[in-house]
Amino acid sequence: MGKIASGIKDHKQSLKRRARNRHVRATVKTFVKSVHEGMKESAAKGAESLDKASSVIARAGSKGVIHKKTASRKIARLAKAVHKAAKPA
Repeated sequence: MGKIASGIKDHKQSLKRRARNRHVRATVKTFVKSVHEGMKESAAKGAESLDKASSVIARAGSKGVIHKKTASRKIARLAKAVHKAAKPA
């Protein structure tokens, strides 16, 4: 960390951004895990948790915490897995 005031301020801001981004990424992981656990229980439970997870992932993508295309890819893969699990075998 620098001794110049602007450098100190930049460092403080980067720490705040890092903490916020880590929290959002952890939340995304938690919601993704809940989709997978919901799919194990029932297709309806998986679909319900997919709605919540896709909202959280899309918000993280729009805020720049994760890349927009990464968010889109995660949502698409989760949706594909849920729909595949919902199909009768």
